[in-house]
Amino acid sequence: MAEVITMPRLSDTMTEGKVAKWHKKVGDKVKEGDILAEIETDKAVQDFESEIEGTLLYVGVEEGSAAAVDSVLAIIGNEGEDISGLTGGAAAPAAATEEKKSEDQPKAETAAPAAAEVPAGVEIITMPRLSDTMTEGKVAKWHKNVGDTVKEGDLLAEIETDKAVQDFESEFNGVLLKQGVEEGGAAPVDSVLAIIGPAGTDVSAVGAPKAAGQSTEKPAEQKAEAKTEEKAAPVASSSSSDRVAISPLAKKMAQDKGVDINSVQGSGENGRIVKKDIENYQPSAKPAASAPAASAAPVAVSFVQGEDTETPNSQVRNIIAKRLSESKFSAPHYYLMVEINMDKAIEARKEINSLPDTKISFNDMIIKATAIALRKHPQVNSSWAGDKIIHRGNINIGVAVAIPDGLVVPVLKNTDQMTYTQISASVKDMASRAKSKGLKANEMEGSTFSISNLGMFGIETFTSIINQPNSAILSVGAIIEKPIVKDGQIVVGNTMKLSLACDHRVVDGATGAQFLQTLRTYLESPLTLLL
Repeated sequence: MAEVITMPRLSDTMTEGKVAKWHKKVGDKVKEGDILAEIETDKAVQDFESEIEGTLLYVGVEEGSAAAVDSVLAIIGNEGEDISGLTGGAAAPAAATEEKKSEDQPKAETAAPAAAEVPAGVEIITMPRLSDTMTEGKVAKWHKNVGDTVKEGDLLAEIETDKAVQDFESEFNGVLLKQGVEEGGAAPVDSVLAIIGPAGTDVSAVGAPKAAGQSTEKPAEQKAEAKTEEKAAPVASSSSSDRVAISPLAKKMAQDKGVDINSVQGSGENGRIVKKDIENYQPSAKPAASAPAASAAPVAVSFVQGEDTETPNSQVRNIIAKRLSESKFSAPHYYLMVEINMDKAIEARKEINSLPDTKISFNDMIIKATAIALRKHPQVNSSWAGDKIIHRGNINIGVAVAIPDGLVVPVLKNTDQMTYTQISASVKDMASRAKSKGLKANEMEGSTFSISNLGMFGIETFTSIINQPNSAILSVGAIIEKPIVKDGQIVVGNTMKLSLACDHRVVDGATGAQFLQTLRTYLESPLTLLL
Protein backbone atom coordinates (compact mmCIF):
# COMPACT_ATOMS: atom_id res chain seq x y z
CA MET A 1 0.00 0.00 0.00
CA ALA A 2 1.28 3.47 -0.91
CA GLU A 3 2.70 5.64 1.88
CA VAL A 4 2.58 9.45 1.99
CA ILE A 5 5.85 11.11 3.04
CA THR A 6 5.44 14.62 4.39
CA MET A 7 7.88 17.53 4.61
CA PRO A 8 9.82 16.78 7.82
CA ARG A 9 10.47 19.25 10.63
CA LEU A 10 14.26 19.14 10.73
CA SER A 11 14.73 21.91 13.30
CA ASP A 12 12.71 23.37 16.14
CA THR A 13 12.24 26.68 14.29
CA MET A 14 11.49 25.21 10.86
CA THR A 15 8.11 26.10 9.35
CA GLU A 16 8.80 25.16 5.75
CA GLY A 17 11.46 23.34 3.76
CA LYS A 18 12.91 23.79 0.30
CA VAL A 19 13.87 20.83 -1.91
CA ALA A 20 17.42 21.71 -2.91
CA LYS A 21 17.79 18.51 -4.97
CA TRP A 22 15.90 15.31 -5.70
CA HIS A 23 18.03 12.14 -5.70
CA LYS A 24 15.15 10.00 -6.98
CA LYS A 25 12.71 10.54 -9.84
CA VAL A 26 9.14 9.35 -10.28
CA GLY A 27 9.32 5.69 -11.28
CA ASP A 28 12.65 5.01 -9.54
CA LYS A 29 12.97 2.13 -7.08
CA VAL A 30 13.55 3.27 -3.51
CA LYS A 31 15.07 1.21 -0.72
CA GLU A 32 14.98 1.92 2.99
CA GLY A 33 17.89 4.26 3.79
CA ASP A 34 18.17 5.66 0.25
CA ILE A 35 18.54 9.44 0.05
CA LEU A 36 15.34 10.80 -1.44
CA ALA A 37 16.21 14.47 -1.49
CA GLU A 38 18.27 17.28 0.00
CA ILE A 39 16.06 19.51 2.15
CA GLU A 40 17.11 23.12 2.82
CA THR A 41 15.83 24.31 6.18
CA ASP A 42 16.17 27.67 7.90
CA LYS A 43 19.57 26.56 9.19
CA ALA A 44 21.19 24.00 6.89
CA VAL A 45 20.83 21.62 3.94
CA GLN A 46 20.26 18.04 5.08
CA ASP A 47 19.94 14.70 3.35
CA PHE A 48 16.48 13.16 3.76
CA GLU A 49 16.39 9.38 3.72
CA SER A 50 13.49 7.09 2.93
CA GLU A 51 12.14 4.81 5.62
CA ILE A 52 9.98 2.92 3.12
CA GLU A 53 10.74 0.55 0.25
CA GLY A 54 8.89 0.72 -3.05
CA THR A 55 8.60 2.89 -6.14
CA LEU A 56 8.52 6.69 -6.09
CA LEU A 57 5.03 7.34 -7.46
CA TYR A 58 4.58 11.04 -6.81
CA VAL A 59 6.67 14.14 -6.07
CA GLY A 60 4.75 16.81 -4.16
CA VAL A 61 7.40 19.55 -4.24
CA GLU A 62 9.44 20.44 -7.29
CA GLU A 63 13.21 20.83 -7.07
CA GLY A 64 14.01 24.39 -5.99
CA SER A 65 10.54 24.93 -4.50
CA ALA A 66 9.46 25.19 -0.86
CA ALA A 67 6.54 23.72 1.04
CA ALA A 68 5.18 23.91 4.56
CA VAL A 69 6.13 21.34 7.18
CA ASP A 70 3.79 18.29 7.10
CA SER A 71 2.66 18.97 3.51
CA VAL A 72 2.98 16.13 0.96
CA LEU A 73 6.61 15.69 -0.07
CA ALA A 74 6.38 12.36 -1.91
CA ILE A 75 4.38 9.13 -2.21
CA ILE A 76 6.02 5.70 -2.33
CA GLY A 77 4.17 2.49 -3.13
CA ASN A 78 3.90 -0.39 -5.57
CA GLU A 79 4.59 0.25 -9.24
CA GLY A 80 1.40 1.15 -11.08
CA GLU A 81 -0.59 1.64 -7.88
CA ASP A 82 -3.51 4.11 -8.00
CA ILE A 83 -2.68 7.05 -5.72
CA SER A 84 -5.36 9.49 -6.85
CA GLY A 85 -6.99 9.25 -3.43
CA LEU A 86 -3.74 10.14 -1.64
CA THR A 87 -2.72 13.15 -3.68
CA GLY A 88 -5.88 14.88 -2.50
CA GLY A 89 -6.01 18.29 -4.06
CA ALA A 90 -2.60 17.88 -5.65
CA ALA A 91 -4.01 16.70 -8.94
CA ALA A 92 -6.87 19.15 -8.77
CA PRO A 93 -4.72 22.27 -8.92
CA ALA A 94 -2.95 20.90 -11.96
CA ALA A 95 -6.27 20.28 -13.65
CA ALA A 96 -7.47 23.67 -12.53
CA THR A 97 -4.37 25.19 -14.02
CA GLU A 98 -5.05 23.52 -17.34
CA GLU A 99 -8.67 24.68 -17.18
CA LYS A 100 -7.51 28.17 -16.33
CA LYS A 101 -5.13 28.13 -19.27
CA SER A 102 -7.91 26.96 -21.57
CA GLU A 103 -10.20 29.65 -20.15
CA ASP A 104 -7.50 32.30 -20.51
CA GLN A 105 -6.84 31.33 -24.11
CA PRO A 106 -10.23 32.50 -25.46
CA LYS A 107 -9.81 35.66 -23.38
CA ALA A 108 -6.49 36.31 -25.01
CA GLU A 109 -8.03 35.66 -28.40
CA THR A 110 -10.91 38.02 -27.72
CA ALA A 111 -8.57 40.60 -26.22
CA ALA A 112 -6.42 40.69 -29.33
CA PRO A 113 -9.07 42.29 -31.56
CA ALA A 114 -9.56 44.93 -28.82
CA ALA A 115 -6.48 46.72 -30.09
CA ALA A 116 -8.22 47.07 -33.45
CA GLU A 117 -11.03 49.02 -31.77
CA VAL A 118 -8.63 51.89 -31.11
CA PRO A 119 -9.27 54.27 -34.03
CA ALA A 120 -6.47 55.02 -36.44
CA GLY A 121 -4.18 57.84 -35.35
CA VAL A 122 -5.35 57.68 -31.76
CA GLU A 123 -2.70 57.43 -29.04
CA ILE A 124 -3.45 56.27 -25.49
CA ILE A 125 -1.29 57.94 -22.82
CA THR A 126 -1.04 56.09 -19.54
CA MET A 127 -0.17 57.33 -16.07
CA PRO A 128 3.66 57.34 -16.13
CA ARG A 129 5.91 55.84 -13.46
CA LEU A 130 7.93 58.93 -12.51
CA SER A 131 9.78 57.36 -9.58
CA ASP A 132 10.92 53.85 -8.70
CA THR A 133 8.51 53.69 -5.74
CA MET A 134 5.51 55.26 -7.46
CA THR A 135 2.36 53.15 -7.61
CA GLU A 136 -0.16 55.86 -8.48
CA GLY A 137 -0.14 59.46 -9.60
CA LYS A 138 -2.36 62.44 -8.92
CA VAL A 139 -3.18 65.06 -11.56
CA ALA A 140 -2.36 68.29 -9.75
CA LYS A 141 -3.29 70.43 -12.77
CA TRP A 142 -4.32 69.96 -16.40
CA HIS A 143 -2.58 72.33 -18.85
CA LYS A 144 -4.75 71.15 -21.76
CA ASN A 145 -8.51 70.69 -21.89
CA VAL A 146 -10.53 68.28 -24.01
CA GLY A 147 -10.65 69.70 -27.53
CA ASP A 148 -7.35 71.61 -27.26
CA THR A 149 -4.71 71.10 -29.90
CA VAL A 150 -1.60 69.39 -28.51
CA LYS A 151 1.87 69.46 -30.02
CA GLU A 152 4.81 67.24 -29.22
CA GLY A 153 6.61 68.69 -26.19
CA ASP A 154 3.56 70.61 -24.89
CA LEU A 155 2.80 70.31 -21.20
CA LEU A 156 -0.25 68.13 -20.74
CA ALA A 157 -0.48 68.08 -16.97
CA GLU A 158 1.34 68.33 -13.66
CA ILE A 159 1.62 64.89 -12.06
CA GLU A 160 2.04 64.58 -8.29
CA THR A 161 4.01 61.47 -7.35
CA ASP A 162 4.98 60.09 -3.95
CA LYS A 163 8.04 62.34 -4.06
CA ALA A 164 7.36 65.51 -6.09
CA VAL A 165 5.15 67.30 -8.60
CA GLN A 166 6.50 66.94 -12.14
CA ASP A 167 5.52 68.37 -15.52
CA PHE A 168 4.31 65.74 -17.98
CA GLU A 169 4.84 66.44 -21.68
CA SER A 170 3.07 65.05 -24.70
CA GLU A 171 5.04 62.96 -27.14
CA PHE A 172 2.34 63.19 -29.80
CA ASN A 173 0.62 65.74 -32.02
CA GLY A 174 -3.16 65.89 -32.18
CA VAL A 175 -6.21 66.93 -30.21
CA LEU A 176 -6.86 66.03 -26.57
CA LEU A 177 -9.90 63.76 -26.96
CA LYS A 178 -10.25 62.50 -23.40
CA GLN A 179 -8.93 63.08 -19.88
CA GLY A 180 -8.78 59.77 -18.06
CA VAL A 181 -8.23 61.36 -14.64
CA GLU A 182 -9.95 64.47 -13.34
CA GLU A 183 -7.89 67.34 -11.99
CA GLY A 184 -7.19 66.56 -8.34
CA GLY A 185 -7.91 62.87 -8.90
CA ALA A 186 -5.47 59.95 -8.64
CA ALA A 187 -5.02 56.81 -10.72
CA PRO A 188 -2.70 53.77 -10.68
CA VAL A 189 0.43 53.69 -12.81
CA ASP A 190 -0.31 52.46 -16.39
CA SER A 191 -4.00 53.37 -16.20
CA VAL A 192 -5.46 55.73 -18.87
CA LEU A 193 -4.31 59.32 -18.31
CA ALA A 194 -5.33 60.86 -21.63
CA ILE A 195 -6.20 60.06 -25.25
CA ILE A 196 -4.85 62.13 -28.16
CA GLY A 197 -5.87 61.82 -31.80
CA PRO A 198 -7.49 63.50 -34.81
CA ALA A 199 -10.23 66.03 -34.02
CA GLY A 200 -13.75 64.58 -33.87
CA THR A 201 -12.61 60.96 -33.35
CA ASP A 202 -15.01 58.93 -31.17
CA VAL A 203 -13.00 57.37 -28.32
CA SER A 204 -15.89 56.54 -26.00
CA ALA A 205 -15.33 52.81 -26.55
CA VAL A 206 -11.65 52.98 -25.67
CA GLY A 207 -11.31 51.64 -22.13
CA ALA A 208 -8.68 50.93 -19.54
CA PRO A 209 -7.98 47.29 -20.57
CA LYS A 210 -6.93 48.45 -24.04
CA ALA A 211 -4.79 51.16 -22.50
CA ALA A 212 -2.96 48.57 -20.46
CA GLY A 213 -2.24 46.61 -23.62
CA GLN A 214 -0.99 49.73 -25.34
CA SER A 215 1.24 50.69 -22.41
CA THR A 216 3.26 47.52 -22.71
CA GLU A 217 4.10 47.85 -26.38
CA LYS A 218 3.62 51.41 -27.55
CA PRO A 219 6.40 53.13 -25.60
CA ALA A 220 9.04 50.79 -27.00
CA GLU A 221 7.74 51.34 -30.54
CA GLN A 222 7.53 55.08 -30.00
CA LYS A 223 11.08 55.25 -28.68
CA ALA A 224 12.34 53.23 -31.64
CA GLU A 225 10.45 55.50 -34.05
CA ALA A 226 11.73 58.57 -32.23
CA LYS A 227 15.32 57.38 -32.54
CA THR A 228 14.81 56.63 -36.23
CA GLU A 229 13.26 60.01 -36.85
CA GLU A 230 16.03 61.69 -34.89
CA LYS A 231 18.68 60.08 -37.04
CA ALA A 232 16.84 60.77 -40.29
CA ALA A 233 15.71 64.31 -39.56
CA PRO A 234 18.08 67.15 -40.28
CA VAL A 235 19.56 68.82 -37.25
CA ALA A 236 17.58 71.95 -36.43
CA SER A 237 19.62 75.08 -36.10
CA SER A 238 19.69 76.52 -32.63
CA SER A 239 18.88 80.13 -31.90
CA SER A 240 21.70 82.62 -31.82
CA SER A 241 20.22 84.00 -28.61
CA ASP A 242 21.65 82.94 -25.24
CA ARG A 243 18.19 81.62 -24.28
CA VAL A 244 17.69 77.93 -25.08
CA ALA A 245 14.19 76.73 -25.97
CA ILE A 246 13.62 73.78 -23.64
CA SER A 247 10.63 72.32 -21.80
CA PRO A 248 10.68 72.39 -17.96
CA LEU A 249 10.80 68.60 -17.69
CA ALA A 250 13.65 68.32 -20.20
CA LYS A 251 15.52 71.05 -18.33
CA LYS A 252 15.18 69.20 -15.03
CA MET A 253 16.30 65.91 -16.63
CA ALA A 254 19.33 67.67 -18.14
CA GLN A 255 20.29 69.06 -14.73
CA ASP A 256 19.92 65.63 -13.09
CA LYS A 257 22.06 63.95 -15.78
CA GLY A 258 24.61 66.75 -16.02
CA VAL A 259 23.84 67.35 -19.70
CA ASP A 260 24.87 70.69 -21.24
CA ILE A 261 21.66 71.86 -22.91
CA ASN A 262 23.64 74.06 -25.30
CA SER A 263 25.01 70.91 -26.91
CA VAL A 264 21.58 69.26 -27.36
CA GLN A 265 19.69 69.66 -30.64
CA GLY A 266 15.97 70.00 -30.09
CA SER A 267 13.49 67.93 -32.09
CA GLY A 268 10.40 69.80 -30.91
CA GLU A 269 8.66 72.71 -32.55
CA ASN A 270 11.08 75.46 -33.65
CA GLY A 271 14.01 73.42 -32.31
CA ARG A 272 12.63 73.19 -28.78
CA ILE A 273 14.40 70.60 -26.60
CA VAL A 274 11.93 68.02 -25.25
CA LYS A 275 12.10 64.99 -22.99
CA LYS A 276 13.15 62.48 -25.65
CA ASP A 277 16.09 64.68 -26.73
CA ILE A 278 17.62 64.40 -23.25
CA GLU A 279 16.86 60.66 -23.06
CA ASN A 280 18.52 60.00 -26.43
CA TYR A 281 21.41 62.44 -26.00
CA GLN A 282 24.81 60.92 -26.74
CA PRO A 283 27.83 62.94 -25.51
CA SER A 284 30.03 61.41 -28.25
CA ALA A 285 27.96 63.22 -30.86
CA LYS A 286 28.90 66.58 -29.37
CA PRO A 287 31.04 68.70 -31.75
CA ALA A 288 34.37 70.00 -30.45
CA ALA A 289 33.51 73.71 -30.41
CA SER A 290 36.06 74.93 -27.91
CA ALA A 291 38.87 73.68 -25.72
CA PRO A 292 36.97 73.96 -22.38
CA ALA A 293 33.98 72.08 -23.81
CA ALA A 294 36.23 69.38 -25.26
CA SER A 295 37.94 68.84 -21.91
CA ALA A 296 34.61 68.13 -20.22
CA ALA A 297 33.52 65.60 -22.86
CA PRO A 298 35.71 62.61 -21.83
CA VAL A 299 34.16 62.58 -18.35
CA ALA A 300 30.68 62.09 -19.81
CA VAL A 301 31.86 59.59 -22.47
CA SER A 302 33.58 57.36 -19.89
CA PHE A 303 30.34 56.85 -17.96
CA VAL A 304 28.68 53.49 -18.53
CA GLN A 305 25.15 53.00 -17.28
CA GLY A 306 24.88 49.98 -14.98
CA GLU A 307 22.06 47.46 -15.04
CA ASP A 308 20.03 46.22 -12.07
CA THR A 309 20.08 42.50 -11.46
CA GLU A 310 18.09 40.24 -9.15
CA THR A 311 19.03 37.20 -7.10
CA PRO A 312 16.23 35.05 -5.66
CA ASN A 313 16.56 34.68 -1.89
CA SER A 314 17.58 31.29 -0.58
CA GLN A 315 15.59 29.72 2.23
CA VAL A 316 18.46 30.52 4.60
CA ARG A 317 18.49 34.20 3.59
CA ASN A 318 14.71 34.51 4.02
CA ILE A 319 14.84 33.00 7.49
CA ILE A 320 17.81 35.19 8.50
CA ALA A 321 15.82 38.27 7.48
CA LYS A 322 12.76 37.07 9.36
CA ARG A 323 14.60 36.11 12.55
CA LEU A 324 16.72 39.26 12.75
CA SER A 325 13.71 41.51 12.09
CA GLU A 326 11.75 39.75 14.83
CA SER A 327 14.68 40.11 17.22
CA LYS A 328 15.39 43.76 16.48
CA PHE A 329 11.76 44.86 16.69
CA SER A 330 10.66 42.69 19.62
CA ALA A 331 13.68 42.76 21.96
CA PRO A 332 14.60 46.19 23.41
CA HIS A 333 18.31 46.26 22.54
CA TYR A 334 20.86 48.39 24.34
CA TYR A 335 24.64 48.33 23.98
CA LEU A 336 27.62 48.36 26.35
CA MET A 337 31.16 48.86 25.08
CA VAL A 338 34.54 48.33 26.70
CA GLU A 339 38.16 48.52 25.55
CA ILE A 340 40.48 45.68 26.57
CA ASN A 341 44.27 45.75 26.92
CA MET A 342 45.36 42.60 25.07
CA ASP A 343 49.11 42.70 25.78
CA LYS A 344 49.04 39.81 28.28
CA ALA A 345 46.62 37.83 26.13
CA ILE A 346 49.06 38.13 23.21
CA GLU A 347 51.89 36.83 25.40
CA ALA A 348 49.74 33.98 26.73
CA ARG A 349 48.76 32.94 23.20
CA LYS A 350 52.40 32.85 22.10
CA GLU A 351 53.29 30.58 25.02
CA ILE A 352 50.34 28.26 24.39
CA ASN A 353 51.08 28.03 20.66
CA SER A 354 54.72 27.19 21.40
CA LEU A 355 53.53 23.83 22.75
CA PRO A 356 53.68 20.88 20.31
CA ASP A 357 50.59 20.36 18.11
CA THR A 358 48.87 23.39 19.61
CA LYS A 359 47.42 26.29 17.64
CA ILE A 360 44.74 28.55 19.11
CA SER A 361 43.40 31.91 17.97
CA PHE A 362 42.42 35.02 19.89
CA ASN A 363 38.81 34.11 19.08
CA ASP A 364 39.28 30.79 20.91
CA MET A 365 40.59 32.67 23.95
CA ILE A 366 37.61 35.06 23.87
CA ILE A 367 35.14 32.16 23.63
CA LYS A 368 36.75 30.42 26.62
CA ALA A 369 36.84 33.62 28.72
CA THR A 370 33.21 34.39 27.81
CA ALA A 371 32.06 30.93 28.87
CA ILE A 372 33.74 31.25 32.27
CA ALA A 373 32.34 34.77 32.72
CA LEU A 374 28.82 33.46 31.96
CA ARG A 375 29.23 30.91 34.73
CA LYS A 376 29.68 33.82 37.18
CA HIS A 377 26.84 35.86 35.67
CA PRO A 378 23.99 33.38 34.95
CA GLN A 379 21.48 36.18 34.32
CA VAL A 380 23.26 36.95 31.04
CA ASN A 381 22.89 33.26 30.14
CA SER A 382 19.09 33.49 30.31
CA SER A 383 16.14 33.84 27.92
CA TRP A 384 12.89 35.83 27.88
CA ALA A 385 9.79 33.63 27.71
CA GLY A 386 6.87 36.04 27.90
CA ASP A 387 5.67 35.70 31.48
CA LYS A 388 8.94 34.26 32.81
CA ILE A 389 12.72 34.25 32.42
CA ILE A 390 14.44 30.92 31.73
CA HIS A 391 17.85 30.56 33.38
CA ARG A 392 19.81 28.14 31.22
CA GLY A 393 21.63 25.37 33.07
CA ASN A 394 24.23 24.78 30.34
CA ILE A 395 26.52 27.32 28.74
CA ASN A 396 26.25 26.80 24.98
CA ILE A 397 27.96 29.52 22.94
CA GLY A 398 26.92 30.14 19.34
CA VAL A 399 29.72 31.38 17.07
CA ALA A 400 28.59 33.42 14.05
CA VAL A 401 30.05 32.11 10.77
CA ALA A 402 29.71 33.91 7.42
CA ILE A 403 28.58 31.75 4.49
CA PRO A 404 27.68 32.70 0.88
CA ASP A 405 23.96 32.74 1.75
CA GLY A 406 24.40 34.94 4.82
CA LEU A 407 25.17 33.89 8.38
CA VAL A 408 24.82 30.73 10.45
CA VAL A 409 25.51 30.20 14.14
CA PRO A 410 26.93 26.75 15.00
CA VAL A 411 26.82 26.01 18.73
CA LEU A 412 29.58 24.82 21.07
CA LYS A 413 27.75 22.75 23.69
CA ASN A 414 28.97 23.07 27.32
CA THR A 415 31.64 25.54 26.27
CA ASP A 416 32.71 26.28 29.83
CA GLN A 417 33.91 22.69 30.17
CA MET A 418 35.98 22.71 26.97
CA THR A 419 39.74 23.33 26.77
CA TYR A 420 41.38 25.79 24.39
CA THR A 421 42.35 23.02 21.98
CA GLN A 422 38.83 21.53 22.03
CA ILE A 423 37.31 24.94 21.32
CA SER A 424 39.79 25.58 18.52
CA ALA A 425 39.18 22.20 16.86
CA SER A 426 35.39 22.47 17.15
CA VAL A 427 35.23 26.02 15.74
CA LYS A 428 37.45 25.13 12.76
CA ASP A 429 35.45 21.97 12.02
CA MET A 430 32.01 23.60 12.22
CA ALA A 431 33.08 26.72 10.32
CA SER A 432 34.44 24.54 7.50
CA ARG A 433 31.29 22.42 7.33
CA ALA A 434 29.06 25.51 7.55
CA LYS A 435 30.61 26.94 4.38
CA SER A 436 30.14 23.63 2.56
CA LYS A 437 26.55 23.24 3.90
CA GLY A 438 27.58 20.19 5.87
CA LEU A 439 26.23 21.24 9.26
CA LYS A 440 23.28 19.41 10.77
CA ALA A 441 20.36 21.40 12.16
CA ASN A 442 20.94 20.12 15.71
CA GLU A 443 24.46 21.62 15.59
CA MET A 444 22.89 25.07 15.31
CA GLU A 445 20.30 24.70 18.07
CA GLY A 446 20.36 25.33 21.80
CA SER A 447 22.66 28.34 22.05
CA THR A 448 22.41 30.38 25.26
CA PHE A 449 24.80 33.18 24.23
CA SER A 450 26.37 34.25 20.92
CA ILE A 451 29.65 35.79 19.74
CA SER A 452 30.25 37.63 16.47
CA ASN A 453 33.86 38.48 15.53
CA LEU A 454 34.62 40.91 12.70
CA GLY A 455 38.07 41.78 14.03
CA MET A 456 39.62 39.56 11.36
CA PHE A 457 38.22 41.98 8.78
CA GLY A 458 39.83 44.98 10.46
CA ILE A 459 36.60 46.26 12.04
CA GLU A 460 37.46 48.06 15.27
CA THR A 461 33.98 48.26 16.80
CA PHE A 462 30.42 47.32 15.84
CA THR A 463 27.13 46.17 17.34
CA SER A 464 25.17 43.01 16.57
CA ILE A 465 21.52 41.97 16.62
CA ILE A 466 20.70 39.46 19.38
CA ASN A 467 20.33 35.87 18.21
CA GLN A 468 17.07 34.94 19.92
CA PRO A 469 16.19 33.23 22.20
CA ASN A 470 19.51 34.48 23.65
CA SER A 471 19.36 37.66 25.70
CA ALA A 472 22.81 38.96 24.70
CA ILE A 473 25.44 38.82 21.97
CA LEU A 474 29.12 39.86 22.14
CA SER A 475 30.66 41.75 19.20
CA VAL A 476 34.46 41.44 18.95
CA GLY A 477 36.59 44.02 17.13
CA ALA A 478 40.15 43.98 15.85
CA ILE A 479 43.26 44.19 18.05
CA ILE A 480 44.77 47.62 17.37
CA GLU A 481 48.28 48.75 18.24
CA LYS A 482 48.15 52.33 19.54
CA PRO A 483 49.44 54.67 22.30
CA ILE A 484 47.99 53.94 25.75
CA VAL A 485 48.62 55.28 29.24
CA LYS A 486 50.30 52.72 31.51
CA ASP A 487 51.62 53.54 34.99
CA GLY A 488 51.34 57.23 34.17
CA GLN A 489 53.43 56.86 31.00
CA ILE A 490 52.35 56.86 27.33
CA VAL A 491 53.45 53.58 25.80
CA VAL A 492 52.53 51.48 22.77
CA GLY A 493 49.88 48.91 23.62
CA ASN A 494 47.43 46.52 21.95
CA THR A 495 43.75 47.12 22.59
CA MET A 496 40.53 45.46 21.49
CA LYS A 497 36.98 46.80 21.73
CA LEU A 498 34.06 44.61 22.79
CA SER A 499 30.40 45.52 22.41
CA LEU A 500 27.67 43.70 24.32
CA ALA A 501 24.11 43.92 22.97
CA CYS A 502 21.58 43.08 25.70
CA ASP A 503 17.85 42.43 25.85
CA HIS A 504 16.75 44.89 28.53
CA ARG A 505 13.84 42.63 29.48
CA VAL A 506 16.35 40.12 30.87
CA VAL A 507 19.70 41.83 31.37
CA ASP A 508 19.78 45.16 33.19
CA GLY A 509 22.54 47.67 32.52
CA ALA A 510 24.40 46.97 35.75
CA THR A 511 24.26 43.21 35.14
CA GLY A 512 25.67 43.60 31.64
CA ALA A 513 28.39 45.95 32.92
CA GLN A 514 29.44 43.51 35.64
CA PHE A 515 29.66 40.71 33.08
CA LEU A 516 31.94 42.84 30.88
CA GLN A 517 34.12 43.71 33.89
CA THR A 518 34.63 40.01 34.61
CA LEU A 519 35.34 39.26 30.94
CA ARG A 520 37.83 42.14 30.88
CA THR A 521 39.65 40.72 33.89
CA TYR A 522 39.95 37.28 32.26
CA LEU A 523 41.34 38.69 28.99
CA GLU A 524 43.71 41.22 30.55
CA SER A 525 44.97 38.62 33.05
CA PRO A 526 44.59 35.21 31.34
CA LEU A 527 45.96 33.34 34.39
CA THR A 528 42.77 34.23 36.31
CA LEU A 529 40.95 31.72 34.11
CA LEU A 530 42.73 29.01 36.11
CA LEU A 531 41.37 30.21 39.46
